[in-house]
Amino acid sequence: MLLFALGFLFIILQPSSGQFPRVCANTQSLLSKECCPSWDGDGSPCGELSSRGSCQNILLSQAPLGPQFPFSGVDDREDWPSVFYNRTCRCEGNFMGFNCGECKFGFSGLNCTKRQVRTRRNIFQLTTSEKNKFLAYLNLAKHIPSQDYVIATGTYTQMNNGSNPMFRDISVYDLFVWMHYYASRDTLLGGSNVWRDIDFAHEAPGFLPWHRAFLLMWERQIQRITDDENFTIPYWDWRDAEDCGVCNDEYMGGRHPTNPNLLSPASIFSSWQVICTQSEEYNSQQALCSATSEGPIRRNPGNNDKSRTPRLPSSADVEFCLSLTQYESGPMDKMANYSFRNTLEGFADPQTAISNPAQSSLHNALHIYMNGSMSQVQGSANDPIFVIHHAFVDSIFERWLRRHRPMLEVYPAANAPIGHNRENYMVPFIPLYRNGEFFKPSRELGYDYEYLQEPALESFQDLLTPYLQQARQIWAWLVGAAVFGGIVTAVLTGLIRTCQKKKGGTSSEIQPLLIESEDYNNITYQSNF
Repeated sequence: MLLFALGFLFIILQPSSGQFPRVCANTQSLLSKECCPSWDGDGSPCGELSSRGSCQNILLSQAPLGPQFPFSGVDDREDWPSVFYNRTCRCEGNFMGFNCGECKFGFSGLNCTKRQVRTRRNIFQLTTSEKNKFLAYLNLAKHIPSQDYVIATGTYTQMNNGSNPMFRDISVYDLFVWMHYYASRDTLLGGSNVWRDIDFAHEAPGFLPWHRAFLLMWERQIQRITDDENFTIPYWDWRDAEDCGVCNDEYMGGRHPTNPNLLSPASIFSSWQVICTQSEEYNSQQALCSATSEGPIRRNPGNNDKSRTPRLPSSADVEFCLSLTQYESGPMDKMANYSFRNTLEGFADPQTAISNPAQSSLHNALHIYMNGSMSQVQGSANDPIFVIHHAFVDSIFERWLRRHRPMLEVYPAANAPIGHNRENYMVPFIPLYRNGEFFKPSRELGYDYEYLQEPALESFQDLLTPYLQQARQIWAWLVGAAVFGGIVTAVLTGLIRTCQKKKGGTSSEIQPLLIESEDYNNITYQSNF
């Protein structure tokens, strides 16, 4: 009944963030290279009549890239999204969205003026009702078609440069699986040739901002399809875990009784079908993932290659990682040493911060440990554990931002691998977001983590309240005592001065105000309240 009721809601929802807006997935938009849809509120492109935004030329970064990708003009993702569109909506103020019909992350209200900060919580601290609701929301997203977005099933060249659009519908959950695939897929070079050393979401500075934006968009989409504006992604704190604590039917699915590579039939996730997992087949066909079903979720936690990932991450690993002061270093890829990003991503040793791609630690360790769908980069988001895992990775990123308080300039402006410079637009998001826009504290983006929350000002005021109330009750006595004390002090001072005069001395030895200037400057004043 819950799923039925929730399912009805998606019909009336507003747009959210994603990949190709449905209204722009047509010949006219592709040939004109313009994606500036009308906002329903006033019927004008980008809500221009309501001062929400306007249709503008895309401003691409001209900063030089690193040497990792030696090609130009062979991949639709280069200078995203200019191969498909060079004019999109540029929103004003706190407005956001492909048609400026939404509020920026952290804002709400009719005119997007209300500040909001929601709290992401530990999945093990959710009540049974809250946990079951989260699982139901996941299942709903898997089965509801996205109203606002479609995916590309062919490259721009295969679309005959826009005159033959190749798009298809997809569910809300699978939309995000496909976006993760698309950002990390290999470059198709023609024939049977591909270039594998390319990834717009991993192995470079954009890894953490990209996944931060990805989770925010996913979270908002769930809020919309469920009409639950307070929904937040729970996180799985896996520090010092001895096994997969969420791999049971109460949470993310237990082990199948007869096939250890599959999920228990008692889990709702056992019926899920994965997409975008057969990268070698796509490469051999020079094709994109078309999001057709490719079998059930596979997971066999703990039965992974121990030589590559001998254990799950420890608290000490996380603390060492947080101590690193450099966000990025050297080549700014998986060979970077002493890089917080590379160490947290898992390509550097969590005890030395020296690059060691043969080992998988921290973030990467969890993927390898799951030994299944999550262990292959392009299709890893198929497993719903992906979401709660990355929420915790993001919380570690947040801890680093709060501890070191980096300026935006700390994020590399140039010479990073393709797509990872500060001003590059993230692939494949429309509306457009730059990497640097998510290199900021989470509270500025409208969310916090339960275990990171600092005592609020209100709590400090609550602490002082009883004392202030007591002070009010005896205020009259305090004033009276102060007045009486002042009178007594004045009388005593007068008597002392009279006695001093009667003793007859006015020499400099007994006049307290006659002090040499250099001695005056050396006096230390103390005040005791």
